[in-house]
Amino acid sequence: MPVINHFIRGEEAAGTGTDTKPIYNPATGQITAELRLATPEDLGHTVAIAKAAAESWGDTSLSKRTNVLFKFRELVAAHVDELAALITAEHGKVLSDAKGEIGRGLEVIEYACGIPTLLKGDYSDQASTGIDVFSFREPIGVVAGITPFNFPVMVPLWMAPMAIATGNAFILKPSHRVPSAAMLLARLFQEAGLPDGVFQVLHGDREVVSGLLSHPDVDGISFVGSTPVAKHVLETATKHGKRVQALGGAKNHAIVLPDADLDNAADHLAAAAFGSAGQRCMAISVAVAVGDAADLLVKKVEERAVAVNVNNGTEPGAEMGPVISPESKEFIVKTISEAEKAGAAMVVDGRDLVVPGHEDGFWVGPTVIDHVKTEMSAYTEEIFGPVLVVVRVEDLEEGIRLINANPYGNGTAIFTSSGAAARKFQRSVDVGMIGINVPLPVPVAYYSFGGWKASLFGDKHIYGPEGVSFYTRGKVITSRWPEAEHASGASYNFPSN
Repeated sequence: MPVINHFIRGEEAAGTGTDTKPIYNPATGQITAELRLATPEDLGHTVAIAKAAAESWGDTSLSKRTNVLFKFRELVAAHVDELAALITAEHGKVLSDAKGEIGRGLEVIEYACGIPTLLKGDYSDQASTGIDVFSFREPIGVVAGITPFNFPVMVPLWMAPMAIATGNAFILKPSHRVPSAAMLLARLFQEAGLPDGVFQVLHGDREVVSGLLSHPDVDGISFVGSTPVAKHVLETATKHGKRVQALGGAKNHAIVLPDADLDNAADHLAAAAFGSAGQRCMAISVAVAVGDAADLLVKKVEERAVAVNVNNGTEPGAEMGPVISPESKEFIVKTISEAEKAGAAMVVDGRDLVVPGHEDGFWVGPTVIDHVKTEMSAYTEEIFGPVLVVVRVEDLEEGIRLINANPYGNGTAIFTSSGAAARKFQRSVDVGMIGINVPLPVPVAYYSFGGWKASLFGDKHIYGPEGVSFYTRGKVITSRWPEAEHASGASYNFPSN
């Protein structure tokens, strides 16, 4: 059985631990490797290496940093097929979807390649007589990225290139379910010329996470995961004096008005709900059907749900793969059953899906549940599976109230042909990312990704301009170079201009 180790100081390392966790192929249910877990000693060793590397890397010129990033970008682009195969083997998403997430990661690397412009400071000549004021930004030091299973390449690439471009050392703690892509990224960084210790990979469980949150030489934490854990990360890490960006869960609504193109809306709802088996923090999990749109919309979504090709992600034509684990499948099936018992209408039921030849895989088929009430667990829980619930409302205003009453505020969408309705919606909803006839409004790299309310803990979104701000801190210098014959005496009064 292959054993996946850590990546420390430029090479794969077993560390001092002997404990392991199994790695599964979710489509087959088979164990494919064992993952070695780090010990507290491994963590301390890795952080010490990162701290030393951060000191020299932070002093490296911007041109040398960008040279590494440009090379890294080309290497990632050249290894898309290999990275996608690793994602599909351990996550289960279809190959085309895996390649899509890599593409969004490449966009952030490209943005980070422009770091010389992004780090330009300000200069005010003669702010006071003979005094100039200027500013620049410095790296914060050592940053740890704690990433989820659902995007093994994209989310690390939302963090690491930005942290490294701004002069920090980065320690990646990927999900224990999907470790292999992180190891390939580490090798590609090394091949691009990144100095040893600037990017390291440490595998582990809660013990490692807790160690990163409390270690005195870790200066910042970037986290993506569930809301309860995101809240814990923020509270624990800030208590230990760290800067934190922690992105939590979601319950994304898409509101469909009667004037919308219902075929277009149904196409996008099905893709946004069932793509990646619904295991996206930007997945649409609630369709808010307005007035007369409801019956026809549900019919059209039903037609698309039953037509989804669910199969091993390596099979030609596969559109949706398995869920990540038996535990995930159990929770999804339980939540669907609770909705049915509570009186919701089962339009499409994916609980008993069997994929021939892959009977031991972790399968749940596309599921559509109509007439869902807000007190049902299918509405209140972040199911993180291929389940679309339909809530019916009378008008746009009721739909907006429904969305704003939900504790999450990650993403939302509206389908309409009315510019006035779209503008009212975008100004009224308490949600961080909004799509207008776009179901997955993930911002491009030169904006920033992040939600509101229980979907974000900390005040900085990820990548883009806010990413630059998060991974750096500002210095302002007030400077005077007086000529000896014109030097004036000091004053005991508070200085003024």
